[in-house]
Amino acid sequence: MSVTRVAVTAERSYDVLIGHDLAGELPGLIGAGTRRVLVVHQGALAGPAERIRAALTGAGYEVHLSEVPDGEDAKTATVAARCWEQLGLAGFTRDDVVIGLGGGAATDLAGFVAATWLRGVRVIQVPTTLLGMVDAAVGGKTGINTAEGKNLVGSFHSPIGVLCDLDALETLPAADLAAGLAEVVKCGFIDDPRILELVEADPDAARDPSAPVVRELVERAVATKARVVSADLREADLREILNYGHTFAHAIEHHEHFRWRHGEAVSVGLVFAAELARLAGHLEGGIVDRHRRILTSLGLPTSYPTGSWDDLLTAMRRDKKTRGATLRFVILDGLASPTRLEGPSEDLLLAAYVAVSAEPALLVPQPEVSARPAPSTDEPPELL
Repeated sequence: MSVTRVAVTAERSYDVLIGHDLAGELPGLIGAGTRRVLVVHQGALAGPAERIRAALTGAGYEVHLSEVPDGEDAKTATVAARCWEQLGLAGFTRDDVVIGLGGGAATDLAGFVAATWLRGVRVIQVPTTLLGMVDAAVGGKTGINTAEGKNLVGSFHSPIGVLCDLDALETLPAADLAAGLAEVVKCGFIDDPRILELVEADPDAARDPSAPVVRELVERAVATKARVVSADLREADLREILNYGHTFAHAIEHHEHFRWRHGEAVSVGLVFAAELARLAGHLEGGIVDRHRRILTSLGLPTSYPTGSWDDLLTAMRRDKKTRGATLRFVILDGLASPTRLEGPSEDLLLAAYVAVSAEPALLVPQPEVSARPAPSTDEPPELL
C-alpha cells in the first residue's frame, strides 16, 4: 500500500510517514554517517525491537537495545539516567541515533534522552499506539515527569522522522485505541471538523483498526499537528491550541497517580474546557453537547467524581501554561476557532468542575476503557 508523507517544518524539517510495513524506511532515515543506534522500547515490544536490531545490524549499524518500563513509569529521571549510562558505555557520538519505539511515554523519554545527550543527537520516533502516532511522537516535545507534575522537565527536540506503522494498531487493546481517539477528536474541535463528521458517521468503524476510516483519521490528526507545529515549534503562541483539554486532563492524571490513560483524562478535559467556554460566554451549548455525544460514542469518560476540586486546582496551578499566578486555558469561540481564556475566576472554574462532576456511583461504567487489560500473551505484531 502507499505511504502518506506529512511534512513538518521545525528547527529541522522532517516527514511523518503513515502506512503499513514501514520497516524498510529506517536505514534511509538514519543515513550512512551513523555507526551506533540505541532503540528505547517498552518490554512488551521486545520482539519488534529485536527485529529492528536484526534489520539495522544487517545494514551495517551497531544496535543497542534499552528496555524501559511501561507507561508513565518510563518517564523518570532514574530511567533517563540508565539510558544515558548506556549511551556513554557504548561511546555514542553526535553522529549516532536514538529510536523511540512504543507508546507516547516511550517516545517522550527517547526524545528527551536524545535531546540531552551531548546537547542533542538525532532521534527517530516509531510510535506503536494511536496516541503516540497523532500526538506524542509528532512535534518535537520531549519530557519526563516529576513528583510535582507531568512533563515539567523537558525540551523541544524535533525528530528526523516519524514512522506511523498502522499494522501496530491491529493488536492494540481496544481501551488504548479509544483513548488515542480522544486526541483525534481534539484535533477535530480545534482545527478540522471533518474528523468529527467521520467519527459521528460510524463510531464503531473509528474504533476498528482495520477500517479505512482509521487511516484517514490518523492522517487528518497528524496534518493538524504538523500545521500547528510548523507555525510555532516552541509553543510561543499558536501551538498552545494543541493543549485544548489538557490543563484539566493533566490535573486528573496527577491526582490519579497516572492510573488513568492519558486519553481518558483528555476526554474529560475536553468537556471541562467546553463547559468553561460556555460559562464564560464564548461557546454555545450545542457544541458542548457535541463534545459529550462524540466522546461517549467512543466509550470514553466525560465525567469525573466529586470531592477532588482542591487537589485538581492545585495541580492546574502547576500547568506549563500558567504564567505567574494566572491560569490560562485553551477554549473555543466556536467550532475550529480556538482562543485563550486567561485568569478565569475560581468561581467560574468551580462551576465548570461541577458541570463535569458526578458521584462515583452515578458514573457510567466503562470497563473496557477504565480498567487496565491483563498483559497479553500474544506475540507483538510483526510491524518491524
